[in-house]
Amino acid sequence: MYIIIIVVVIIIIPLVGAALLSNDYVIEREITINKSNQEVFDYIKILKNQAQYNKWVMRDPNQKTDYRGTDGTVGFIMAWDSKDKGAGKGEQEITGMIEGKKIDYEIRFEKPFKNTSCSHFTTEPVSANQTKVKWAFTGVRSYGMKIFHFLFNLPKMLGKDLQVSLANLKAVLEK
Repeated sequence: MYIIIIVVVIIIIPLVGAALLSNDYVIEREITINKSNQEVFDYIKILKNQAQYNKWVMRDPNQKTDYRGTDGTVGFIMAWDSKDKGAGKGEQEITGMIEGKKIDYEIRFEKPFKNTSCSHFTTEPVSANQTKVKWAFTGVRSYGMKIFHFLFNLPKMLGKDLQVSLANLKAVLEK
C-alpha cells in the first residue's frame, strides 16, 4: 500500500509542479567584454563565428552544417545535423537586427525533439573599450515541455551553458 502511495506521489509532484510553471520562459545571462561595442557586435552577428564560442555548436565538430544566405544579415540560416543526440538537428535563422544593439534569432529544433525557440543577443557599451553582452532564450512551453523543465531544471542547465558560451566568447574576443 505504501509503495502505491509513494509511486502516485512521485508521479503527481512533476505533474503539479509543471502545471504551476508559467507558459512563457526567459533564460538570460550576461558578461562584460573588454572590446568596443562595434567589435563585439560585428563578431557575434556572424553565425559562423559561433563555432568558436557556442557550447552547443562546439559539441560535435563532425556535425554536418549548411549555410543559406549572407551571414550576418537578416534571413541567414545555419542548419546542423549531428549524430550526437545532445546536438541533434535543426536550424537557426537571423530574424531581426538593430545594428550595434540587438540580433534576434529563431531556432527550430528537429531532433532530439521538435521545438521552436527565440534567442537574442544585445550589446551595450559600458565604456569605449568595454561592452556588456546579454544572451537570452525565450519561448512558450507546452505542458510536456513544462514537465521536462520541472524534472531537469532546464532553465538552470541552459543558463550554465549560456554562461560557459559567453565566457568562451570573452576569451576569443580578448585574445
